[in-house]
Amino acid sequence: MIQIAGTTFQPQDNWPLEHMEKAILQYMHDDHNIFSYPSLEELQFEIRMRKNIINGAKEMNETEAQFTIFEQARCNPAYWQLTIAGGFLLRSDVQPSDAIMDIYKNSSLYAFECATASVIVYYYATLQTIGKNLFNAYFQNLYLYSWHVDTDLGLVTFHSSSFLPGDIVYFENPDFDLTTPWFRGLNAIMLEDGRFFGHGFSIKTNQEITQVLNKRRIPGSNRSAVLTSLVTRPSFTKLSRLAKGQTRSIAFKPQLPVVHHNYSSISTQRYQKYLLHLGYLFKG
Repeated sequence: MIQIAGTTFQPQDNWPLEHMEKAILQYMHDDHNIFSYPSLEELQFEIRMRKNIINGAKEMNETEAQFTIFEQARCNPAYWQLTIAGGFLLRSDVQPSDAIMDIYKNSSLYAFECATASVIVYYYATLQTIGKNLFNAYFQNLYLYSWHVDTDLGLVTFHSSSFLPGDIVYFENPDFDLTTPWFRGLNAIMLEDGRFFGHGFSIKTNQEITQVLNKRRIPGSNRSAVLTSLVTRPSFTKLSRLAKGQTRSIAFKPQLPVVHHNYSSISTQRYQKYLLHLGYLFKG
């Protein structure tokens, strides 16, 4: 259910929305959770951002970027410095927007795992939504590694019985084969048709992804891989305020440390636990 300024919102048939935007709105309208916004503009921003996330996922699916573990990660040295941990550190002489776009334009030069892929898609969608100037101003010093993100992205993670298009979900494989530990799970982005994009898996249904993961279990296992209730999404409110200039000075932006864990395909929840062990709260 959707509320605008405390009043139940009913989508109008003549509201000018594209097909994908209508699908996103319908998911929100039919959901048992209440999505509350102070204005119609805030709702429109989230729908546009979710559309750009979905488009970014589909476009990544069409690229030549490969799935790989951190030890074998690759990036374009013209835009990124490859760290010893397998992360991509933005070069100081390039714009953040150009570096993110290069992952799509020169995709054959890149290889990364699925958590990093999900973060890249979110950055790409943010760039498409707020434009180059704001993106370059607020997303400086990017470092792509697992679930490490710029705090302005405002990632939030929680458990839910339902998902919305543009959400990142997690498929867990509890009995994954230890010889292929990158099949411990899959971070995937839900699309408007209910299917999911997972880097290295292409676009598949829940059942198809589960079947692939089940083929990578330890011999004799009878525990199936499963789509968990874990949901990760950006703070649309935070990004909307950023787009309107209603945010603090860039000079005072908090920074979170990077946890170099070397485990591919982990969930956001697991990465948060690593941060907590360091004494940090993953609030975004």
